[in-house]
Amino acid sequence: MRTGPRWGRRVVAALGAATIVASVIDVSSMPAQAAPAAPDSYTSGNARFEVLSPTLIRMEYAGDAAFDDDATFNAIGRDSFTPVPFTHRIADGWLTIDTGEATLRYKVGSGMFNADNLSLKLKVGDQTVTAHPVVPTSTADCVVGALCEAESTTLTGLAVATDHAGFTGTGFVAGYESVGNALTFTTSVPSDGSYDLAMRYANSQGGDGKTKTRTLSVVVDGQAPTTISLDPGQNWGDWRMATTALNLTAGTHTIKVERSAADDGQVNVDSLAVVPTGDAYPAPVDASAAQDCAFGTVCEGEDTGKTGTAAVASDHNGYSGTGFAAGLWSKGAALTAHITDVPADGDYALQVRYANGLATSPTLTLGVGERQSTGTLPPTSGWDYWNTVSVPVHLSAGANDVSIGCPTEASNCNVNIDTIAAVPAGTPSLAVHAPLGGYRRDLDTANGGVRTYPGLLYADGWSLLDDTASAHYDTASQAVTPRGDHDGSGYFDGYVFAYGHDYTGALHDLATLTGATKLLPRWAYGVWYSEYYDRTQDQFASIAQEFKDNGVPVDVMAIDTDYKDAAVSNWNGWEVDTSRFPNLSSLLAAWHAEGIHNTLNVHPTISSTDPKFADAQATAQGNLTQSGSSNNYLFDWSDPHQLKAYFDLHDSIQQDGVDSWWLDWCCSENSKYSANGVTPDAFINQQYADYTDAAMDGRGFAFSRAYGSLTAGGYGNPQPVATGPWADKRTTLHFTGDTTSSWDMLKEEVGYTPGESASTGNASISHDIGGHNGAQYGIAGAETGSTQLPPDLYARWVQFGAFQPVDRLHSNHSDRLPWQYPAAADASATKFLNLREDLVPLTYTLAAQATATGTPIVRPLYLQYPDAEQAYSLAGNEYLYGPDVLVAPVTTEGTGSVDTQVWFPPGDSWTDWFTGKTYAGGTTATVTTDLNSMPVFTRSGGIVTTRSHHVANDDKGPLDAVTVTVAGGANGTGSLYEDDDTADTTKSATTALDYTEAGGQSSLTIGAAQGSFAGQVTNRAWTVAFTNAEKPTSVFVDGVKQPAGSWTYDAATRTVTAHVASRPVSRATTVAYRTAAADHAPTAGSLSARTTVGDPVAITLKGHDADGDQLGYSHAQPAHGTVTGTGDRLRYTAAPTFVGTDRFTYTVSDPFGRAVTSTVTVTVGRQQPTLKVTRRAHGRTTRLKVKALLHGGVSADRVPVVVKVGGHVVARGKLDGDHVVLTLPKLPAGRHKATVTLKQGPVSTAAHAKVRI
Repeated sequence: MRTGPRWGRRVVAALGAATIVASVIDVSSMPAQAAPAAPDSYTSGNARFEVLSPTLIRMEYAGDAAFDDDATFNAIGRDSFTPVPFTHRIADGWLTIDTGEATLRYKVGSGMFNADNLSLKLKVGDQTVTAHPVVPTSTADCVVGALCEAESTTLTGLAVATDHAGFTGTGFVAGYESVGNALTFTTSVPSDGSYDLAMRYANSQGGDGKTKTRTLSVVVDGQAPTTISLDPGQNWGDWRMATTALNLTAGTHTIKVERSAADDGQVNVDSLAVVPTGDAYPAPVDASAAQDCAFGTVCEGEDTGKTGTAAVASDHNGYSGTGFAAGLWSKGAALTAHITDVPADGDYALQVRYANGLATSPTLTLGVGERQSTGTLPPTSGWDYWNTVSVPVHLSAGANDVSIGCPTEASNCNVNIDTIAAVPAGTPSLAVHAPLGGYRRDLDTANGGVRTYPGLLYADGWSLLDDTASAHYDTASQAVTPRGDHDGSGYFDGYVFAYGHDYTGALHDLATLTGATKLLPRWAYGVWYSEYYDRTQDQFASIAQEFKDNGVPVDVMAIDTDYKDAAVSNWNGWEVDTSRFPNLSSLLAAWHAEGIHNTLNVHPTISSTDPKFADAQATAQGNLTQSGSSNNYLFDWSDPHQLKAYFDLHDSIQQDGVDSWWLDWCCSENSKYSANGVTPDAFINQQYADYTDAAMDGRGFAFSRAYGSLTAGGYGNPQPVATGPWADKRTTLHFTGDTTSSWDMLKEEVGYTPGESASTGNASISHDIGGHNGAQYGIAGAETGSTQLPPDLYARWVQFGAFQPVDRLHSNHSDRLPWQYPAAADASATKFLNLREDLVPLTYTLAAQATATGTPIVRPLYLQYPDAEQAYSLAGNEYLYGPDVLVAPVTTEGTGSVDTQVWFPPGDSWTDWFTGKTYAGGTTATVTTDLNSMPVFTRSGGIVTTRSHHVANDDKGPLDAVTVTVAGGANGTGSLYEDDDTADTTKSATTALDYTEAGGQSSLTIGAAQGSFAGQVTNRAWTVAFTNAEKPTSVFVDGVKQPAGSWTYDAATRTVTAHVASRPVSRATTVAYRTAAADHAPTAGSLSARTTVGDPVAITLKGHDADGDQLGYSHAQPAHGTVTGTGDRLRYTAAPTFVGTDRFTYTVSDPFGRAVTSTVTVTVGRQQPTLKVTRRAHGRTTRLKVKALLHGGVSADRVPVVVKVGGHVVARGKLDGDHVVLTLPKLPAGRHKATVTLKQGPVSTAAHAKVRI
């Protein structure tokens, strides 16, 4: 066993493969032994493993043993992890790496990672999961003579769809919108000869509005393409056949069906087959038979037997495997699970993972022979959200066929079933490798549910980030260089995340590895207004003024594409239309003076008629390419010359005072980043962030789509790219694109935002609040040509936006300003836009925490409550805004009162933001709201910071008055983060907030601000609101009881509100309240002290109050001394003539008059005098002057003094005051020693002195 600190990576990487193999042979049969140091990486042959954290392991395979230590475009932080101890050993030919949280096993010398040579073991909750983080086969295989489903091939820029009928398998491949879109597979032919590639396809009216014969190209082994023609059908459900001839040699070939520059694509492909020339097209594989499902294991719903309309589907998100079972909606539809290896006859449970997007709860029936059992399937929050129920079932030993359906339901089971598992009764739900959340480049054209792609998090606690395709990247120079090809010997570079239920830990690891989410400028978390409506400079100026006049805040004004000169192109142009914007710079300057920032919309093309085109083409060295037959030209940003030409176009407009650019890379703007190894969106977004850095004090960011490329799937059909969604968060505020204005779209966005953040780590997401497309409601708008949303839909969408990472009103057709709507919607929108602005202190704190920790602003429930099933199944209905605020937006219509079902996570109570009603955790309740409120709740112990007063925008509103709202019921902590809005976040301040409940007293301590920055307010007034509170008897600020009129109690909302006058932010403040039942009398103990007469003694009184009250002290005087001092710090002085025991009493009282009295006993002893003896001689006569030195007014007057010489008394006397003179008799000649003794007196002790005579 090897433990200890790690070696450096490069040292280990340099070890030769032969050395490692030899060491494996030497030690495989030996027990593990300690070594001087354990590496952070371990190399076994051509495989290398690096332990980056207890839950993150890099695994790399290089067929040529050339391992890679350079940063990649994704993995920029590999060297930023803190070294952690781990163990590794080799036994029985297997390498085992154990981090304490995860165990990874690899079969030594077995080559590229696969399911047989690599396994991972980890804990997920209380269960152990064994997984195989397998590298997917690079290219799908299709057997000659067999039908192969197109969705099972390797797709580039294409998507699996199910929105047309008649397909086989789980769907069909849709797209071919862009050049380079392709499906690829391999096939092995037994002998040389002629073969046919047959393809089942559909071709109808395309995105170009044409219905015509289309073409694709077939490329075999990279050779010259063959064109395949695809005639049109009657509609998209009219599936047809097309064939092209292939001459193939014996062996394995790679075949690609792609859209080349010469093709027009825009077809769907259902299936294909390679067959000997002339052979018939193969039939689809019969999926009706059930595959074996071993007892105690998770089995896929798509592998069950199916009857009736039951089928396999994949048109929703969040499922495991390749799809799920659907179609249980008709009579006779059922699934059959073939359960094997049942240990004995008995009663068991069948765990069923399902999605139910309807409002009903059908009864699921299980049948085994003549026995039946049932279970209820409650609704989930949509078809993308899954719940697991446990249904009792009686099984016989061995094998059983279990039928699954709803034969007794009138409407049958319109549910989808993802997995099943036969287990002992009472077994917790088995973990399923199903993605949590998901991402996509955009929501363009969406009107409700959309297909998303898996990201970081999975329900069984592990994932594999494949970084093989990522290029090398220098973060300083931003140079992108391709990785080597390893001479074709095979290479893989990936990261195994093994987080179990620690989802926030996974996000932290992701942020460390791939970079933190961007902290936007503070103003970006306020209110944005954008509208695709042709306006002039004067109209924009008027709208900004209307915001102020109507008491509605605005932080950012977006100017859409129509500021450009329409005579050239108001879409693709780069010239400001001075007839409509005569002085853009003065408009932006005026806005800046008001605290309003701006963003301008651009599309990444240029018209050949643009006055700047010639210079751009010259800078690009003539490499801008024409877009089809149009006069628009496209950029390839991977060419540095074209990249420079592109940003040069921004320069003249940037100088007018542009803050940020809204890159609207959509539609037909097929500019691109063509080099491999980089996510195109992430690359161009990085350039925008850098370009705007100067205007934003180092906080430059991109406002754009993310995670992919327009050329990967086209507009409204985004596909994932090989490099994934990992780099975008470092620079990008994700503009999610052109959604449809509908209730379905609003509902979809509720779960989408937290799901995207959890899967990518990006905390900054911006939807079109109100939607972009659609004027379907027929409500005339306030402006010429505009329309309106139904007032309730508008109001509810604005409510939703108040609790999103970024709140941006937008539309291309419809009014978005509150005062354009009827009174109730206007009042609602005004209220919630002001609330959004008031929330900026909280939102900015959460944003800073997201950058620091990786945990996003908007969070799915399962991040905080991973053990609760409802946290997953209801993640489409509600989410968390930070750790303390639960948000359940209303997504059903109604201008009056609307009911919303809310699930309250367990372990806490939850207090309604608006009504003050408190709900128990672990329960579900119907919450009724009108347009004036929405279901928002604060967790017990939760702390929320807001502005105390509305402001026009954050930029011009100093944060000199803050309200801290605390929900009672538990202790809690929070903070308030502030900085100077520059890249240097060390110039910042954090104010700690600590809430405690003890002995009936509730206290909030607002700490002194730690840190400082330019522009920081020096003084701040605080308002503290305690919700879920009983009526108090008193309120205290810094322990001082406040006058009754200085605080309030609202019985309706059960809220105590106290105000603290402006004070330095460097000063800590405590605000507390007390209820009548909570007051306890203080306690005090008897005290004792000892001293000597003349010596005062300090005494500290001891009082205690269980309520934490500030205590008062008083005292009596003793009989034989005096007591001075105040409060609990006293000083006792005895009378100078007293020796003995003295006593006095003291009283401790609280602000409510409760008091207790106790006694202090002081023992006073005699003072020890110091004797000073002076000798005076006159001949043979000697006189001694004896002086007794005492202090504190104490005297030894009249105390006897005796002088002895040789044991005989030679003189006696008494002190007169403090001295006496004694005459000694004549003594024999010579030197004598005399002893002078002062006897013990009433207040002094005896004392002795010696003197020579």
